[in-house]
Amino acid sequence: IVFSGNGPSGICLSYLLSGYTPYFKRHSVHPHPILQRKLEAAPEVSILDQDLEYLSEGLEGRSHSPVALLFDTLQRPDTDFGGTAESVLTWWQEPDRAIPHLVLGRNAPGGAWHSIEGSMVTLSRGEWMGLPDLPFKEWLKQKKRGLRNNRATAQDIAQYYQHYVMRKGLHKNFKCGTVVTSVRKVSAETRKDLQEDGDSLWSSNEQRAEMFQVDGFFKTMEGDKEPFSICAENVVLATGTYDNPTWLGVQGENLSYVHHQLSALEEAVKNNSVGIMSDPVLIVGAGLTAADAILFAHHCNIPVIHVFRRRVSDPGLIFNQLPKMMYPEYHKVHQMMKEQTAACAGPYERYISLPEHHVLSFGKDKKCIFQDKNGCQKAYKISMALVLTGSNPNLSFLPNDGIDLAVDSEQPVNPKRNPIDVDPFTYECTQEKGLYALGPLAGDNFVRFVQGGALAVASSLLKKANKNPP
Repeated sequence: IVFSGNGPSGICLSYLLSGYTPYFKRHSVHPHPILQRKLEAAPEVSILDQDLEYLSEGLEGRSHSPVALLFDTLQRPDTDFGGTAESVLTWWQEPDRAIPHLVLGRNAPGGAWHSIEGSMVTLSRGEWMGLPDLPFKEWLKQKKRGLRNNRATAQDIAQYYQHYVMRKGLHKNFKCGTVVTSVRKVSAETRKDLQEDGDSLWSSNEQRAEMFQVDGFFKTMEGDKEPFSICAENVVLATGTYDNPTWLGVQGENLSYVHHQLSALEEAVKNNSVGIMSDPVLIVGAGLTAADAILFAHHCNIPVIHVFRRRVSDPGLIFNQLPKMMYPEYHKVHQMMKEQTAACAGPYERYISLPEHHVLSFGKDKKCIFQDKNGCQKAYKISMALVLTGSNPNLSFLPNDGIDLAVDSEQPVNPKRNPIDVDPFTYECTQEKGLYALGPLAGDNFVRFVQGGALAVASSLLKKANKNPP
């Protein structure tokens, strides 16, 4: 088995395929009485070997995936209600149930968490970022640090995921600094040509008509690219969505002062190309990344023009869905968006909000033209632009960019609007047997819920490998 992507979902799946097996912890009590009865009925059978559809029936929560809700409620029984009940799972290492696998990723284990500015605070509560059998809070205590407002920094999360892989002995399955360029089905004959020697990845008596060929390259310490080609019976797509920022598609967007990642602003502050006296930085978007950019600029006293398409009171705006007590800094950004429009000066210096506006063009002279809902146009001189309107997965290594695998096979894969179409209890792609999708690609956008997908995949792969006890 080969996975493309070594973020939290890839790490969790590697843990489950390395022989770590979850059982119901005897004498523990789950607050959900029906689930408790189901768990008590077969405590000697691993959760991986039970009927996940039956166990997850009737569960409700903040995810649309039944298995994601099941695994989350087993690990954190009443966390959505502020409870602190312990996990009802106990973990046994059963080496004979391990399945050989390889986890490929560009970064160190943790994936995109290594690309996020380290001081950024997570949207989710810190304990929800943890992986099985090593609570994040406990790891943080060992580092002699606590959670800030119940939340964690991106740097802590990235370090925790790296530590988890070492601590659980998973590192031998991880190959970092790897870029996958192609995943395609090949026939047995093609595989024979690829195989140079007898100690093959597949044995002659277990040949299947088709397998996947995974091609790509390793980046060596010297910066060279070393090509590789692997054959695998199953491939798991766990690449997340951080790679491909969304573009507006307007004139001048490819100019050098227009950027699509928050790191560009951090870089500009470091080398003093923007500062208190420079023209404003334009920030486009009304999500949390745009809010992070505004907070960062505000902290550095950099003037900001903030443009977004929605009304400030739009219920679909993320700020209108977050509890004020838990997210005071995002509430502050929301206040700024409300009170500091171009039409009326508010209390916040060096910030102007332009709700219900969109960008028409970026000029070579760094003049940017906007249009409001009534068709009126305005021009502003800016120092740099950050277009932070979300991102899409980069699936260029799949035939037709993976579009054929999506729920709507006419449109590109999008984690919120058009995820990959998977079986809800195995996460196997409905259009391509042997290919699985995890995490945001399958519509699971939070770390606490990607782990249920890993449980579903592991359960399915164990059944295929016949590693389930009778």
